[in-house]
Parts: sequence; structure tokens; C-alpha cells
Amino acid sequence: MRTDTGVRREPADRAGAEGHRSPWHRLRAPEAHRGNSLHAGAWWLWALGLATAASRTTNPLLLGLLVGVAGYVVAARRTDAPWARSYGAFVKLGLVVIVIRVLFSVVLGSPIPGTHVLLTLPEVPLPDWVRGIRIGGRVSAEQIVFALYDGAKLATLLICVGAANALANPARLLKSLPAALYEAGVAVVVAMTFAPNMVSDVVRLRTARRLRGRPTGGIRAIAQIGLPVLEGALERSVAVAASMDARGYGRSAQVPPAVRRTTTVLTLGGLLGVCAGTYGLLAAEGAAYGLPVLVGGLGAAMAGLWLGGRRSVRSRYRPDRFGPRSWLVAGSGVAVAALMIRAGTWDPQALHPGVVPLTAPTLPLWPAVGILIGLLPAFVAPVPEASKESTP
Repeated sequence: MRTDTGVRREPADRAGAEGHRSPWHRLRAPEAHRGNSLHAGAWWLWALGLATAASRTTNPLLLGLLVGVAGYVVAARRTDAPWARSYGAFVKLGLVVIVIRVLFSVVLGSPIPGTHVLLTLPEVPLPDWVRGIRIGGRVSAEQIVFALYDGAKLATLLICVGAANALANPARLLKSLPAALYEAGVAVVVAMTFAPNMVSDVVRLRTARRLRGRPTGGIRAIAQIGLPVLEGALERSVAVAASMDARGYGRSAQVPPAVRRTTTVLTLGGLLGVCAGTYGLLAAEGAAYGLPVLVGGLGAAMAGLWLGGRRSVRSRYRPDRFGPRSWLVAGSGVAVAALMIRAGTWDPQALHPGVVPLTAPTLPLWPAVGILIGLLPAFVAPVPEASKESTP
């Protein structure tokens, strides 16, 4: 191999040059391939950790930081696959949720008292049996700000889910499901591939109409694009499910009735425990019992899934493994959630800025630093080929 000066470099010289590289260069994330790709469940655990952190605060600065962390990781580690293009749709959906929440607060009123009246709408008289509900009336700045905070929290939750949907391969996530959930997996793959395929079809059809000189905006254009988009996305999803069924997906073996009943009790009881424990963690007053109930529910559900897996006769080809980088990615999301929950007990006022009276939100230091831990996947996850080519 010749260098720029025309001198031929021998393999020994090349090895010596590689040996002089900095330790940071050795720690850089490698290029993604089939052997070192991240487990799809790690992306979902990371995103659910960010979503849990978003559910614990209404501070718009912290919510904006969570959105920024999720967006940076998606921009750094997403591929050119159809499901990776759906992140923008989730961001737009989040903005729509904020607008709808504010409109509902203006039209239907709010229980938040306010002294800064912005405008007064004509109020519709309602009967006594719907007392507590009003349509129209006074619109105060306090209720608008409260609606913005509440809508921003829900929008951040949707954006975190969109980040997981853009980073995790739905097919590989489905492949990692326990054997007891194989039948439900067919419905899951149809649901998870419908939205990404619909987004890619919208982009394709709008580009085709633009090249033909046809308008891409307006009600008429949306009506002409909508039906082919829905039909194409549904056909692709059903084709994936049909191919899975043709390969024997979901075949089951005979098991004793006692095992089936025990599996049902453990699985349903465990899932109920997971729901109750999750509600306890998300609720400010139920954090004490939420974690034990959640751990017990997860244990019962895992036992039920293990017993249910005995009736599956399907084998796995090259199953995905949770490697060190997958644990780092999942752990970063869990750390963000744990630190935000802990911050709620230290300084709850910083996580929930006051509305009555109106006060400007401040950025608390330690919760913000904890959220920045969520940037870890952008540095430890393997670099997709498209992302590597786009970086300078």
C-alpha cells in the first residue's frame, strides 16, 4: 500500500501505526453488523426509562431536555429502514397533542383558578346534572400554562416511544419474544410495522405527485393519498404475518391441562401485578409499594411465560444476545428513570413548577445531569453504516 508521498508502507509499519492510536480510538463504537448489533429490547428499555422520567415531571425545561436527548440518539444511531423514518411522525403527533390539550382547556374550561384573564368566551348554559363542566367562559393565563405543561408531558411520552420505534428493529424484537407469546407476536408485528410502512408510503406518494406536478397539500390531495397509503401499509403488514405463518410460526405442542391452568394464573396475575406496580411508581403517593409489587409481578409473569414456552416447538436461528453494549444502553435508560424518581423526593417543586401564582420554570441541576446519562447510547451503540457515511 502506497502513502501520499509514494512510499510503500509495509504491514509492520501499518500495525505500528495502529498501535499508536489513542485509547479513546479503541473505545469508539464499532460499525454495526449482524454479530454486534444491539438487542432490540435494549432500545425499548432505554426509551421506556426516558418515558418514565417524563411522567415524573411537568417542568418544560426538563421535558425539552428529554426530547433533545431522544432526538440526538435517534439522529446518531438510526438506520435507513422504513421503521426508522417514523420518528418525525411521532414528533408531529406530540405537537398535535399539545395543541389539542390547549384547545380543550380553552373550550371546556379548567379547574385551575387564575387571576390573569386573557379573554372571555360566550358560555353555554348547561343543566345541573353536569355541574362542574362548562363550555366557554373565562380563559386565564394560568390554565393555558397548566395545559401546556400537561400536553408537553404527554407529547414527550409519545416522542420517547417514537424513538424506540425508530431504533429497534420490529422483526428482531419479535424474534426475542418468549415462546409463550408466539401467537400474539403475529398481531404485534402487524401493529408495529403498520405505522412505519404508512410513513414511508406517504413520503413515496408525495414525492411521486410532486414529480408529476400535482399538489401535495390540501384536502383533495390528502384524500387521494390517504387510501393508497392505508391499503399499501396494511398489505405489507399482512404479508409479513402471512410469511411468518407459512414458516410455521406459532405451532404448539400438547401440554397437560394443569400446566396450562398454572401458566394462565401466573401470567395474568403477574401482568396485573406489573400494571399495579407501574401505576404505583408513576403515582407520587404509591412509590413505596410500587417497586415490590412490580418485582413480584415480573417474577410471576416470567414464570408463567417460561411454563407457556414448553408448548412451543419452534426453534430459534441465531438468537439475539444481550451483550455489554446492550446492557449499557438499557442501563442508561433505567438510570435516568431512577434518578428522576429520586429527584421527585428531594425537590418536587423543581420538577413541577408552580402555576398559581405563575412562576418561571427553572432548570434543576441534578435532574438535568441525570437526563444527560440518556445520551450514552449515542456513543456506545454500534454505528449504522448510513450514519457512519453521513458523519464528517
